Amino acid sequence: MEIGIFCAFSEITPPDQMARAARAIEERGFHAIWVPEHVVLFDEYESAYPYSEDGKLPGFRGGIMEPWTALAFLAAHTSRVRLGSGVCLIPQRNPVYTAKQIADVDHLSGGRVNVGIGLGWLREEYDALNAPWPQRGKRARDYIAVMKTLWTDEVSEFRGDFYTLPPCIQNPKPVQSPHPPLFFGGEGDPALTRVADLGQGWMGAGLTPEQMPERLARLDELLAERGRSRGDVKIYNLPNRTATREMLDGYAEVGVEHVIQMVPLRDIDKAMARLDSLADLAFK
Repeated sequence: MEIGIFCAFSEITPPDQMARAARAIEERGFHAIWVPEHVVLFDEYESAYPYSEDGKLPGFRGGIMEPWTALAFLAAHTSRVRLGSGVCLIPQRNPVYTAKQIADVDHLSGGRVNVGIGLGWLREEYDALNAPWPQRGKRARDYIAVMKTLWTDEVSEFRGDFYTLPPCIQNPKPVQSPHPPLFFGGEGDPALTRVADLGQGWMGAGLTPEQMPERLARLDELLAERGRSRGDVKIYNLPNRTATREMLDGYAEVGVEHVIQMVPLRDIDKAMARLDSLADLAFK
């Protein structure tokens, strides 16, 4: 069982503390560091956060570091641990710049990037970015196609319903071939369909070991319809509570390969103690 660590670096996380946390995560043998994305947040909003009972995003007042900037910094302070977005909100971004950022971090890290992709839940954030909220799932597919041609083709070009890319050249290419693995977040059928169509992995969130089999059975159906199988994708999950040995065993039994655990960084000593506790649980 792989264990990943989810860290939301913010305005209260000094650079030296970020570097210390990243080194500690790597030294303890965790598989990956995952960072979230929200470019702006709000005191009041109507959108419902899907992973809390009150529909509110817990624990943040106004600042989360841009994921690829944070991961580039972490790459400079680590050498082995995987570096992932959990998740990058592709439809509200420019895909050419996003492809560039991801390729550059993969280049700088020696090929350690995982691209976690989501559509987002915060309509107010889309509005602040002047990004269209409707049809964001279809828009994401076009944007991913743009990113793929930039990552894999010597001369890149794309024409779709939501983006037109004229013939152009973008370098450096990612170290990983044909490109960094794409992990799609979300628990509904549309998200699982994106995994089956485009993904190298699925990032579920908030699902218990008892809830996973039904969703995995549906994913198996979607993969089979496309001539793929479970062996073609990695299965990751971010529980909404601290893992226990029983929970990890339960996830492993149903086919989860990677469990992500949140580690708050407001108090670095408490964060280090939590990393030690998780390492003891997972690796001893």
